[in-house]
Amino acid sequence: MSDRVIAVTGGHGVLGRAVVEAALADGLKVAVIDHASGHAVPDGVLELGGVDLTDPASARAAVDAAAAHFGRLDALLNVAGGFVWQTTDDAEPAWDRMFALNLSTALNASRAALPHLKASPEGRIVNVGANGALKAAAGMGAYAASKSGVHRLTESLAEELKSTAVTVNAVLPSILDTEQNRKDMPDADPSKWVAPADLARVILFLASPEARAITGALVPVTGKV
Repeated sequence: MSDRVIAVTGGHGVLGRAVVEAALADGLKVAVIDHASGHAVPDGVLELGGVDLTDPASARAAVDAAAAHFGRLDALLNVAGGFVWQTTDDAEPAWDRMFALNLSTALNASRAALPHLKASPEGRIVNVGANGALKAAAGMGAYAASKSGVHRLTESLAEELKSTAVTVNAVLPSILDTEQNRKDMPDADPSKWVAPADLARVILFLASPEARAITGALVPVTGKV
């Protein structure tokens, strides 16, 4: 059993659950921070539900609670987020919502975690960006802009922390092989997509001590799309 403690935001989602399962398989101690609550979690996992990560005070209380429970925090994995497809002339623009769900959550959780991560000998932040944010397709403006913000946050924070042992990186997945995506794209070939378990392994590598030489990286995880 490792002494390392990780906090996973959005830990009740499809990718979040895959990350939690992989972390437990590696012997890590895990805290799940999510807006949803009441979900079953494996034994030993600390569940912090009902957390509004778009609110800085709520994010700080949750991260501090995770660190207090385990006595330390070594890595923050910012998996929480959302997606919407809509054209720019939609009657109810989702830009503010996408920035809140994708960028504000990562920013608030990271700010809350920094004091704890700086106290770790190998502090890590891993964000989830998007390959689709490198060049936005039709209907992807709000989502891509918010995820591009995550990319810039990753790069900037990594530079700010170079005098410390904390590294900051992001994964840039393409389409995840989820039940919902299979329903939404019935004619696509999901074997070319990214399995959540495979993306989880990349995230956990970047969160490990072995990744100490990598910071400020935006790592494409695109399967064979």
